[in-house]
Amino acid sequence: MALPALAAAPLAVNLLDAQSLLSTFGVLGIAVVMFAETGLLIGFFLPGDSLLFTAGLLCAGASGQGPSLSLPAVLAAAAAGALAGAQCGYLIGRRAGASLLDRSRSRRLHEGAERAGELLERYGHAKAIVLARFVPVVRTVLNPLAGALEVPVRVFTLWQVAGGLVWTVGLVLAGYGLGSSIPNVDRYLLPIIAVIVAVSLLPLAVELLRSRRAAAQRDGSL
Repeated sequence: MALPALAAAPLAVNLLDAQSLLSTFGVLGIAVVMFAETGLLIGFFLPGDSLLFTAGLLCAGASGQGPSLSLPAVLAAAAAGALAGAQCGYLIGRRAGASLLDRSRSRRLHEGAERAGELLERYGHAKAIVLARFVPVVRTVLNPLAGALEVPVRVFTLWQVAGGLVWTVGLVLAGYGLGSSIPNVDRYLLPIIAVIVAVSLLPLAVELLRSRRAAAQRDGSL
């Protein structure tokens, strides 16, 4: 009876829960999730921000409910997964073009693609690639979109590495710093993660508001 129970255990992981992912897969899970969220369109729903922050908390030993993780290992896994994933997404977009998005029926994915296109048009390649790292869903679709739009390889690689390192290292160290300085911070883990997710969505909300105001002004001037 023990064997079926062990075989079924990995299936109990909640892919939307950062702590469940870390408890089940550890550091390897960080690299895989970072790669999937930034390189594969099917990974747009994965909890990248909360995963990085929670991993930082666990490195500080702030949560008694999760595994103890090594800070250097977490930083290396997060950066490697995010950088390799973005580059892979770019190459997929360069070869497959926009047909990948056309086949998807996900509304969130298409909205993310629209925001990614607006970022590229408004801010240019360099700034858009960096900013997209901090916006859920947008960071998933911008990489293949950049490939489909034939953003120069050197430009994309330079700025995705810069943005990827700031995003991954910044969130992990933020979690580590908070976990090291505040006793029993794990009691407030869910509210903290909720705030992080909300803050990460602010750039997208601001851009959406600006677009609507611009559209309203154009309609009013006609």
